[in-house]
Amino acid sequence: MSVLSDTIEQFIKDLMNEYEGKIELQRNELAQHFNCAPSQINYVLATRFTPDKGYIIESRRGGGGYIRVLRLSVETSEHLFRLVTTRIGEEISERDANDVICWLVENDSIKKREGALMKAAVSDKALNIPAMLKDKIRASILKQMLLVLLSKEAE
Repeated sequence: MSVLSDTIEQFIKDLMNEYEGKIELQRNELAQHFNCAPSQINYVLATRFTPDKGYIIESRRGGGGYIRVLRLSVETSEHLFRLVTTRIGEEISERDANDVICWLVENDSIKKREGALMKAAVSDKALNIPAMLKDKIRASILKQMLLVLLSKEAE
């Protein structure tokens, strides 16, 4: 991981916490602040602030353009339901599954310990099966865990 990318990510997350999960940024101003190319800002937004990680990015180009970053809330469970029905699908990589779990921890939907258990359950180590089946089995396990969260059985 790039130290600069980590720094930019943390800066944006700190702003998100300060402004209750919704911020507007000027790409060029942020690039100047970090003394980097605007493409570096794009990279961080595209890879670290994705829907799987609980964020939506909106942008408007042009002179008065902006980037709006919104943190999704799991209070309504709508996003969780969408993850289960569309994003996870029939297969999911270990990395993508971990991103979903990290998002749940960051939004206090689950505790860190529960997140660690979920990560262990969907890890390549736990799935001691042929490689071609791992992502399918992982998706099934993750979906079932998320469905439990949605159905409130975990309470």
